[in-house]
Amino acid sequence: MTVLEREPSIAAHQTSHNSGVLHAGIYYAPGSLKARMCVAGAAATAELCERHDVPLERCGKVIVARDESELAALDELERRGHANGVAGLRRLDAAQIQELEPHCRGGAGLHSPQTAIVDFAAVARALAGELREEGATIVTGTPVTATARTGDGRIALRHPGGETRARFAVFCAGAWADGLATADGAPEDPRIVTFRGAYLSLNPPCGPAALA
Repeated sequence: MTVLEREPSIAAHQTSHNSGVLHAGIYYAPGSLKARMCVAGAAATAELCERHDVPLERCGKVIVARDESELAALDELERRGHANGVAGLRRLDAAQIQELEPHCRGGAGLHSPQTAIVDFAAVARALAGELREEGATIVTGTPVTATARTGDGRIALRHPGGETRARFAVFCAGAWADGLATADGAPEDPRIVTFRGAYLSLNPPCGPAALA
C-alpha cells in the first residue's frame, strides 16, 4: 500500500482545522449511509485512540430547545438518536439542563454523554503509524495531478515525481476527493459541498467566570 499526500506533512488541511467533535450519531436519518458511518466511525476512532493513548474527552453535548416552537425538532433528533443506537441519550427538562450546564437556559434538552472531542491531527498521525507498521509507504509532498487507466486495467496516478500504478485507488483527498474520483470515471454525484465554519473566542471578562 502507498499513500500519496500532497502536503509536506499529514493532516495539514481539514483534518487539523475542524471543531474536533467526535459525533455520536444523532442528526442523520436512521438507516442512511451517513448514520451508519457516523456511529461505526465514532466507535472505531475511540478504539484507535485507546490503542495509541490519544486523548479523547467524552465531554458530552446538550442540544437545547429554547421554547415550545423547537420541541418538535428536538423530538425528531431524539427519535433519530435512539434509532441510530446512540448510547446514553436522555431527555432533560429545564431544571436538569441547568443542573448539567448552569450557564444554559432552555425549555427542554437532549443530553448525549457519548459525544466527545479529540485532536484529529493526532488521530491521523496514529493511523499513519499503524499503516507504516503494516508495511505501507507514506509519500508526502506528492499531489496527484491526473489519473489514467492502463491496458491491464490498473490505475495510473500521475504526480510531480512521475507515476504510481495500482490495482485500485481510494481518494481521501478532502475537498479534492470528488474531483479526483470523477477524473477516474466516477459519477459526479455525490459531490463535496464546501462551507466555511466560524469559531469565536470569548474575552476573559465575558467567560464563564463572569457569568457565575
